[in-house]
Amino acid sequence: MKLVRYGRPGKEKPGLIDDEGRLRSLAGELDDIGPETLSDKALRKLAKIDPASLPLVRGTPRFGVPLTGIGKFIGIGLNYADHAAETNMPIPLEPIVFMKALSCLSGPDDPVRLPPGSKKTDWEVELGVVIGTRAQYVDEADALDYVAGFCVVNDVSERAFQFQSSQWDKGKGCDTFGPVGPWLVTRDEVMDPQRLDLYLELNGKRMQTGCTETMVFTVAQLVSYLSRFMTLEPGDIIATGTPPGVGMGRTPPRFLKPGDTLRLGIAGLGEQQQSIVAADTAARRAR
Repeated sequence: MKLVRYGRPGKEKPGLIDDEGRLRSLAGELDDIGPETLSDKALRKLAKIDPASLPLVRGTPRFGVPLTGIGKFIGIGLNYADHAAETNMPIPLEPIVFMKALSCLSGPDDPVRLPPGSKKTDWEVELGVVIGTRAQYVDEADALDYVAGFCVVNDVSERAFQFQSSQWDKGKGCDTFGPVGPWLVTRDEVMDPQRLDLYLELNGKRMQTGCTETMVFTVAQLVSYLSRFMTLEPGDIIATGTPPGVGMGRTPPRFLKPGDTLRLGIAGLGEQQQSIVAADTAARRAR
């Protein structure tokens, strides 16, 4: 299934995308898409619903983050060897873990707001992994059983903030720096999470082209590793790293500025499009 939440910010309703790519409402079947929806049992029950029996949603409503009740937004750094090389950093011997603030979450097509003082805001298309079952000290061989599904994440990063110290978090969690979606694609629809093509375009020019097969640490390895240090709860999201082609890795570096547009996606998981706006512009639009 391709599960979605659609509507105005804070007023999203649950839905799904049918086999013909049409948006259908799940509002009559469940209150929302959250942690309680993500267990294997709950997803099997949901999958029994005939999409044709669900009402079509008219128009082209905004898509929000495809699930609510997210407890942790975990990032993994330098998880593609060629990305580590372009940033002149060593390939990590174990996963580099950081947290993205929950307040940075935004819909897949919502504007990205440059924070005050931003000089080096960058893009990162990433595979997002959504936990469906509580995971503690899980074996790598069983790790994918704890995954509800997958999604597209743009791990927007302000490099000047990120590298002011050894703590990456403050460059990763600015408001609007976590576009997620458009869909949560359930695990059964992704035959192999290590065979997914990723791409990102800036102003129509291809910047990132990659495949999850070149990850340093696989999805299963990451879920197992993280579960040793923290309990992974249903609804937690893991952003698994980005392939090469980020702005800081270009010669000369290229960072985001107001008026830029991003288009990014992952095969089978949908596409995002974002406009880049200055902080004061976004604030006026919000009022």
